[in-house]
Amino acid sequence: MIDLNNYKNVHFIGIGGVSMSGLAEILKSKGMHVRGSDNKASSLTEHLKSIGIDILIGQSYENIADNCDLVVYTAAVKEDNPEMVSARDKNIKIIDRAELLGVIMGCYKKSVAVSGTHGKTTTTTMISKILLEAEKDPTINVGGIFKAIGSNFRVGNSDFFVAESCEYFDSFLKFFPYVGIILNIDKDHTDYFKTMEQMEASFNHFAKNISKDGCLVINTGIKNFDSIIDNVECQIITYGITEGDYQAKNIIFSEDGKPAFDIYYKDSFIKSINLDVTGLHNVENSLASFAACTFLGLSPEEIAIGLENFEGAKRRFEFKGSFNGITIIDDYAHHPTEIAATLSAAKKFKHNKIYCIFQPHTYSRTKALLDRFAGAFEDADAVIVTDIYSARETDTLGIHSMNLVEEIRKTGKEVYYFSSFKEAEDFLLEKSVPNDMLITMGAGDVYLLGESLLLTGLSTLSTEN
Repeated sequence: MIDLNNYKNVHFIGIGGVSMSGLAEILKSKGMHVRGSDNKASSLTEHLKSIGIDILIGQSYENIADNCDLVVYTAAVKEDNPEMVSARDKNIKIIDRAELLGVIMGCYKKSVAVSGTHGKTTTTTMISKILLEAEKDPTINVGGIFKAIGSNFRVGNSDFFVAESCEYFDSFLKFFPYVGIILNIDKDHTDYFKTMEQMEASFNHFAKNISKDGCLVINTGIKNFDSIIDNVECQIITYGITEGDYQAKNIIFSEDGKPAFDIYYKDSFIKSINLDVTGLHNVENSLASFAACTFLGLSPEEIAIGLENFEGAKRRFEFKGSFNGITIIDDYAHHPTEIAATLSAAKKFKHNKIYCIFQPHTYSRTKALLDRFAGAFEDADAVIVTDIYSARETDTLGIHSMNLVEEIRKTGKEVYYFSSFKEAEDFLLEKSVPNDMLITMGAGDVYLLGESLLLTGLSTLSTEN
């Protein structure tokens, strides 16, 4: 592991990314000279520029300055990238984003790494909210926009550091946290993890990387639980709805789907909690957060305040607005388990009809989990499927959104396919009525459809009035 004290001039390739921009600002706060490049300008690059970070739009061999002594790159950057070639030609130290995050994490005595196939962003922001409310001044790095700070990162001045830790490409194996959390393990990222055994071995490795004087917080519902904790030397704290050291009992839901419940530790009542976010999955996320923050030394009262004031992260069952009594919700769910959890939460709201507008994310995930996707929409009244969002992939697998539509139709569900957002928008404007809920869902840009729907709907109402 590198020592940041040995580097003064750092260049980020792909500095406009959500995580990269946060890491760049953290290094800037430590007194380093930071610059970076990206293919296009954005609000993030403009913000970095405003705080004194040099931003280059476009990537070229010449962008790597002669005095640069460290280059950081994202997984999306290929070996033939001109800036990567330049850095190698100049014998400059090169590390990826995950390694830098791991190095930064090592600078904090009370670091928390939140892992799992689902719920990482929500739980990371939940723990961050608890620490902020308790005035612990944490440094935060999360993979989404955290409403409480209006950003994906925060530079604090304490021993507390909270980071979202992704398993893709085994990135999280470069982290050595004081507290590690495993929320769940589910089949995903099949372009990298060829078998569940490979994925489980990675999570076991992650758990072994936790400091011996720290702890692993882990969900008892994880399949092959014993293999995940095998030879783990730190303290192990478990949680679950009905099993584990920390449990949730007496769960009830309000009319708008928000849960209230009692937290028990080893059959002893600890605290009653009323969440301001929806769904049973957030009860589980709360248990993980409660266990981790208790280990970090916070009181039940401090933790409860943070949990009850938690409003969620952007794109996590986010209310976008309403028109004519029609509610627009946006959610990042892009895996069958996440889809089912989100729709289960939505069903607890008073509604007429739930339309789920789903944008599949990546060809590999869609093909590998096709049968599971088909059964994930049980709690939707109608499903609209758009074209697959390719992200980092090219279409070489012979999979199309119509394949998913055909599988969903076999379940008896009302389902439609539209090749453009405009077609989907026109259909929904024609079909939806007051008290309907329209949920845009996926990790791509489907949220734009919801925003356009809202603008069009409000504009129509304004014209009619």
